[in-house]
Amino acid sequence: MPHIEFASVVNALILGLSIASIWLIAAIGLTIIYGTVGVINMAHGEFLMLGAYTSYVLQSFFGLPFLLCLPASFIVVAAIGLVIERGLIRYLYNRPLDTLLATWGVSLVLMQGVRILFGSDPKYVSVPEIFQSNVEFGFVSLSVFRIFVFGFTAAVVAGTVYLFYRTRFGMQVRAVMQNKEMAASFGINADRVYMTTFAIGAGLAGMAGCLFGVLAIVLPTMGTAYVVQAFLVVVVGGGTLVGSVAASGLTGELQSIFAMLSNDTFARFLLYVLIVVFLRFRPRGLFAVAKARR
Repeated sequence: MPHIEFASVVNALILGLSIASIWLIAAIGLTIIYGTVGVINMAHGEFLMLGAYTSYVLQSFFGLPFLLCLPASFIVVAAIGLVIERGLIRYLYNRPLDTLLATWGVSLVLMQGVRILFGSDPKYVSVPEIFQSNVEFGFVSLSVFRIFVFGFTAAVVAGTVYLFYRTRFGMQVRAVMQNKEMAASFGINADRVYMTTFAIGAGLAGMAGCLFGVLAIVLPTMGTAYVVQAFLVVVVGGGTLVGSVAASGLTGELQSIFAMLSNDTFARFLLYVLIVVFLRFRPRGLFAVAKARR
């Protein structure tokens, strides 16, 4: 019996990591948008939903393999995010309440638009047969798809860190975050930085939606539930990339363990209570930004 219980705990931890990995991709997109642009994007969950529907359409109507659906989801949703930023968001910078309401309105429009185009019945995203098998590690059985999720998330995080900390564009982003006016005096186009960053954040949400489409059914309302988790990761992490990585792992593991001991609904309740208590004593999160935006 102790051996079985230990195996259950290990499987729950692995499941928590795989779920946290996808949350992390969505949360990185939120972190990038909020950290750079200062916009609390209420439509981020719908960007995630659009990524799942993009994969469904590309698979069902064009026969595109799943591995190609991932970058395609990024491109399509990033393009949609770019249009929304250029057509609406850029006129509302430095107006947080207006952007909050505007992005909430965008989320409703996107949700209803998808419902009109595809209906409310569930859709499904399939993966190649090679991802449908399991790998045995002693008493632990691990899905090949979950192993792929771990590796893919690690690659996304590494690519994001490289982009924002090792490239000229990343230097421009950090300069605009610190002082927009000073950055402009050095010839940095803040408007272009905002536009590109918003598109990248939306694209990352699209890729997360593609992955979630495999693990769950695809619905017009699916983004609402997942974006709550992404927001929690960003808040607990303090709005930084390092904090998002740590917070996603911590929250994913806690929810998985709580779900193993009770059920998924009660697990979410316990997790939210713990997060509220944590933020009561550390309101700036695990790794708060060193300097406020100007």
